[in-house]
Amino acid sequence: MPHTPSRHLAEGPRVGIRYFTYADGAEFTARARQSKDLHHPWLFPPDSAQAYEAYAGRLIEDPTKAGFLVCEKGAEAADGARGPVPDGGSIAGFVNINNIVEGGFRSGALGYGAFAHAAGRGLMREGLGLVVRHAFGPMRLHRLEINVQPGNAASIALARACGFHLEGFSPRMLYIDGAWRDHQRWAITAETVTSG
Repeated sequence: MPHTPSRHLAEGPRVGIRYFTYADGAEFTARARQSKDLHHPWLFPPDSAQAYEAYAGRLIEDPTKAGFLVCEKGAEAADGARGPVPDGGSIAGFVNINNIVEGGFRSGALGYGAFAHAAGRGLMREGLGLVVRHAFGPMRLHRLEINVQPGNAASIALARACGFHLEGFSPRMLYIDGAWRDHQRWAITAETVTSG
C-alpha cells in the first residue's frame, strides 16, 4: 500500500499537530460537549456547528491567530464522536496562538484545552511542545505567553511542564464566565527552548 503523506505540521511519538479546518466541526463540537465538566469554569470551546464555524473562521482567516489541533496518531474515534478520521487520528485537544505580533515583538498569546477522553494522558504536553517548536521555528516568533487563572491547576501544570516560567500576576485581566478574572502570566522565549 502506498504511503499517504501526513497533514501534520509536526509529529511526536503519540500526537501530531495540524491546522483547524471547517471539516473538523462535527468531531470538535462533539468533543466539546463531552468535555463540559472538564472545561468549566475555565474554558468554553464551541459546541455547536454555527459556533464552531465562527470560531474556526477566525483562526483560519485572521493573520493574528493560528489554531492547531492536537491529534492522536492512528487512534480511531471509537466513541461515536465523528465520522471519517483525517490522518487516522482523533482530536485530543487544541492550542491556539492569539494576538500574534510581528516586527520587533514577534510574540503571541497561547490558549489551549484537552478533551475529556485525552485528559491526563500526556497528549497535550506533547502537543503543546510541538506547537511551541513550530511557533519558534517556521512561524519565527520569539516569545509565547500563557495567561491562566490561578485556580486552574491543570493548565498551570501543563505550562510549567512545557518550560514556561511564571512572570507575573494580572488582576482582573480577562472577562470570563460573567466576571473579570485574575490571571497568572507564564512565558517562554525561543532562546529558552533552543538552549534548554
